[in-house]
Amino acid sequence: MRGTVLRLARDHKFLHSRHLVRMRSETMTPDETEKLAARLADRLAPGDVVLVSGELGSGKTTFVRGAARALGVRGPVTSPTFTIGQVYAGNGVEVAHLDLYRLESLAGEEDPELLDDYLTPARVGFVEWPGSGGASFDRVVARVRLEHLGGDRRVVTVE
Repeated sequence: MRGTVLRLARDHKFLHSRHLVRMRSETMTPDETEKLAARLADRLAPGDVVLVSGELGSGKTTFVRGAARALGVRGPVTSPTFTIGQVYAGNGVEVAHLDLYRLESLAGEEDPELLDDYLTPARVGFVEWPGSGGASFDRVVARVRLEHLGGDRRVVTVE
């Protein structure tokens, strides 16, 4: 099955005219996961938001790192779990990377507009754990789901 999934992913158009088509691929290494993310990033524009979900350790930050590299980010790209978000300078575009894992709610003590400071029309945004905190997002162009298969193997689904 793995060969079939990868062959379909290679032959299948990843994005068509900036509109997504469904894609499912299995990666065997973190480098393959980053390269897959780079293919998505090549089609993103300022204002686009990508939601990235999966279990702990499934490769969400690895995926975002690959996309950020393709957008020109040269420094370290790490999970902003304890800071909620980071903004990186890319080539002609800033990249916002949010991790909402520790965010309990935007309805309680947190400012509901907290995320607006990161996800601006001038930035490409990636949001890990998008279901946390009850947040909703505008301008979502892709939903990425990573599944851990053991070792470095992952299934990456883009919708």
